[in-house]
Amino acid sequence: MPVIAPMPAARPARIPNQRDGADGDAVAAGTTVDHLTETYRTHYKSLLGLAALLLDDTASCEDVVQEAFIRVHSARKRVRDPEKTLAYLRQTVVNLSRSALRRRILGLKLLSKPMPDMASAEEGAYDQLERDSLIKAMKGLQRRQREVLVLRYFADMTEAQVAETLGISLGSVKAYGSRGIAALRVAMEAPA
Repeated sequence: MPVIAPMPAARPARIPNQRDGADGDAVAAGTTVDHLTETYRTHYKSLLGLAALLLDDTASCEDVVQEAFIRVHSARKRVRDPEKTLAYLRQTVVNLSRSALRRRILGLKLLSKPMPDMASAEEGAYDQLERDSLIKAMKGLQRRQREVLVLRYFADMTEAQVAETLGISLGSVKAYGSRGIAALRVAMEAPA
């Protein structure tokens, strides 16, 4: 490990930039722009799908994923292990989706709600009612339970991936998932 001697007071300290690695000086810690960009390109659809499961508007999902890339790009030096770049992107997508939902809920509280259109029987009213009851039951869950179930069963992540994305322990993922499924079962079996 090289020893860095203090600089004389007359000479200003030099801040390393992206090109420092090319001329033999110290390379800045963190993931590279190329690695981050490649990870983003490779996993864009899965990140978009993750946002879509937490939000319901395609344009908002795209905005969230792009904003996640921008934020991780700005903080890429803090991603010390390049293998965790995808985890940082996923976590940022989840956090930005939460923020978007908070803003949306506040907006909905301020606006009056129009009556929903009911589909005809020929167009699958039964499926719509079942989906509506599932959505209502999901909204009735605690936030963590809902996030664990969405990531685990709709995004098809493993329990370890869910734990890493949400920043909680594997045991917490199992507990939230188990309690969430039990609460969904009770809510779905309850008479309307």
